Amino acid sequence: MSSNQQQGRTGVLLVNLGTPDAPTPDAVRRYLGEFLSDPRIVDLPRILWLPILHGLILNIRPAATAREYSKIWRIESNESPLRYNTRTQAQAVAKIFGDDAVIDWAMRYGQPSVAGRLRALRDQGCARLLIVPLYPQYSATTTASVDDAVMKAVNDLAWRPEIRTVAAFPGEPAYIKALASVAREQLGDAAPERVIISFHGLPQRYVDAGDPYYAHCCETAQRLRAEMGWTEDYAPMAFQSKFGRAKWLTPATEETALKLAGEGVKNIAVITPGFVADCIETLSEIDIGLRQTFLTAGGAQFKTIACLNDAPEMAQLLKIIVRREAAEWI
Repeated sequence: MSSNQQQGRTGVLLVNLGTPDAPTPDAVRRYLGEFLSDPRIVDLPRILWLPILHGLILNIRPAATAREYSKIWRIESNESPLRYNTRTQAQAVAKIFGDDAVIDWAMRYGQPSVAGRLRALRDQGCARLLIVPLYPQYSATTTASVDDAVMKAVNDLAWRPEIRTVAAFPGEPAYIKALASVAREQLGDAAPERVIISFHGLPQRYVDAGDPYYAHCCETAQRLRAEMGWTEDYAPMAFQSKFGRAKWLTPATEETALKLAGEGVKNIAVITPGFVADCIETLSEIDIGLRQTFLTAGGAQFKTIACLNDAPEMAQLLKIIVRREAAEWI
């Protein structure tokens, strides 16, 4: 054991979903191959799913997805928005804790990998690890998948640090207040006729099997409405990003926007509290795609409320969570 390991430092790893390394078909193909091969993401029998994935999806989808990434890619740092935002969040938390903890970040799919960053934390003498999945609402497809990756990496390293994983935080007061603060700042004096609260979708069968994701989304939406003084009619909850033919959670965000346009609503905003960092689902699917859909259907004004990203409220939220979950470590 190295002298660093004997020091027994505390490591904190922030983990978000993932990103391709470049807005190119080849990079997207590698990313989607890893992402969609995870049984947590697609729970169909491997003998059925893998031929579809490798024979069809990975030959068709990467080019279109790469075009969407190219529209939002951060040219100045040559990285996706999700990578940029997660990195800056980790840097902000590192400034807060200084030498009291080693703060790092990883992507569940793509780079930097969970396994790679755990090796780095081991090499920096961390004997205690706090894993922070950056998903406010729990799902087996997200939080549990992070747990899988951490356990596999630790087993492969033959390294046994003390590990804690932060639970989902759908009703965390600091999270709700952070969402409200950013929403008020983003909206300013604007007065949208409706605000759609849009979460990432999930196949209905996961919820039927006991996944608490839908209940967690409801909790976040209800608490956000209460904090903002919104009614359920004014701020309906909806679900985006459906993929495949299976039944997904409803109502769909796109259908909700079209319904509002059909009712004569001209001015809407969309907030996405299932994401703590802007990414392709918020910047491409919502800010570009849904905006065009709503305006084409007769809408006049469309506002996407940014995620928490590098707002000071996000750093304070993570400070609260880390201090609470690693109370006697830090």
